[in-house]
Amino acid sequence: MVDPLSQETDSRRILRSETALVLALSLGASGVSALISFVGSLTKPGGLKEQVATINGSYAPGRPWLDLTWQLFNIATVLVPVALVAHLLIREGAGLRAIGFDRSRPWPDLGRGTAVAAGIGSAGLAFYLVARATGFNLTVVPESLPDVWWKFPVLILSALQNSVLEEVIVVGYLLRRLGQLGWSPIAALAASSVLRGSYHLYQGIGGFIGNVVMGVVFVLLYRRWGRVGPLVAAHTLLDIGAFVGYALLAEKVGWPMP
Repeated sequence: MVDPLSQETDSRRILRSETALVLALSLGASGVSALISFVGSLTKPGGLKEQVATINGSYAPGRPWLDLTWQLFNIATVLVPVALVAHLLIREGAGLRAIGFDRSRPWPDLGRGTAVAAGIGSAGLAFYLVARATGFNLTVVPESLPDVWWKFPVLILSALQNSVLEEVIVVGYLLRRLGQLGWSPIAALAASSVLRGSYHLYQGIGGFIGNVVMGVVFVLLYRRWGRVGPLVAAHTLLDIGAFVGYALLAEKVGWPMP
């Protein structure tokens, strides 16, 4: 006869291992990488604001077709953990619909996402400028791609990639698994928010704090709406604004540089 208690223990162990592996293959590893990068920046001569963190850079300077190939390859491979999460949720009998990442409500998701992006965008920019001015942040350069025909499509794809990866894994998937493991709502919120901040540490303390706050807001909104769709929309719009806006306006408005 199967012991129900032993079966539940085995199930929790499998869920813990699964969650750890998903994070180790994606944003958990990014968090460790960002921490190492931040330590390197702290121990480098000169203040943080004199150093640069480039988000979208060239992989093959002077070779645009090879560069484009690398850009598309990177975008595709970074999304593999999302495909893994979709596979795991389907095996569970739920699928991505369970976390609200589907096409059932595109216009409400976009409307809510637009409102969230409008609210967070200006506050986030102001916080970054203050953090940099006070020496808590590196100078963030959203893009340094060459002026070629594929520049803006790649920036938009990069924004979409970041959004899908982060919101599906750090909000939808992680909160679902932590809830199944018996974590309290507060503990799960803290874990999701700190994880989001951790992989932005390469930008400095300001990047960490700002994204922890954003993580708290996004978790609360997810619990209210039950969908990551609006969060993906909001994040995509924020990143497009940062990447494309920087490419178009940085030199005209005198964006701070080291």
